[in-house]
Amino acid sequence: MDRFHFPPWVNTFTLMVLGGVAAGGAYVGGMFLYGTWPSVMNAGYAPEQPVPFSHKLHAGDLKMDCRYCHNTVETSAHAAVPGTNVCANCHRGPGADGTNITTAVHTASLKLLPIREAITTGEPMKWERVHDLGDYVYFNHSVHVKRGVSCVECHGRIDQMERVEQVKPLSMSWCLECHRNPAPRLRPVEEVTNLGWEPPDGADTDRQAYGEKLQDENDWAKQAPTSCSTCHR
Repeated sequence: MDRFHFPPWVNTFTLMVLGGVAAGGAYVGGMFLYGTWPSVMNAGYAPEQPVPFSHKLHAGDLKMDCRYCHNTVETSAHAAVPGTNVCANCHRGPGADGTNITTAVHTASLKLLPIREAITTGEPMKWERVHDLGDYVYFNHSVHVKRGVSCVECHGRIDQMERVEQVKPLSMSWCLECHRNPAPRLRPVEEVTNLGWEPPDGADTDRQAYGEKLQDENDWAKQAPTSCSTCHR
C-alpha cells in the first residue's frame, strides 16, 4: 500500500497559520506594552510641554474655572484641549498697529512665543498628552462630572501643579474600585470643579456616609455600572 502524502498546498497553509499565530502574538504583545506604557497608565508621568503652562497659577492662584479651557467637559466624552484662541484671550501679542489689547498680559514673554506664533500661523499647539487611556477603553467625561465625580478624583490637585503629572494609575482595577463603591468620591454637582471642596461639616465628615446620602437623595448619584461593555464597546 502506498504511503499517504499531504498535497503541496498543505505546506503553504501551514506557513500561513504559523504566520497568523505569530502576528496575533505580536499584536497582543504590542497592545499589552502600549497599555502599560508610562505615558498611558503609570502614575508620576509628567512630560515637558512646549509652553510651561502652570495650572497652579491659572487654576490655583487666579481661580480660573477648569471649564474655561476644557469647555466641553460637561457635554462631551472629551474634555477638550483648549485651542490657541483660548490662550489668545489673555496673551495675544501686539496687533498690526503695534499696540496691545488692554486686557492682554505677558504679551512679550519669550516663554509664550510658541503661543503667539501659533496665533499668527493658525497652526495648533502640539501639547504632550499626559493622561492617555488605551484606544480599547471608552471613557466619557460628561457622564462623570454630571454625576458629582470631580476632576480631582482622576487628575489629583491640578490646581497645585506647576507641571501636570499623572497621579492615578488609571488601571482597570482602579476604575472598578470606584465603580463598585462611588460614594466616597461623590460631591454636589455644582462643586465638581472646586478641587479643594470638603463636605459641609468640615474635613472630618465621613465621605462614605456623605456620598451615600447623595445617592439616596439624587438619581444621578446611583450605583455606577460594572459590566465589561461599559468601557469596552
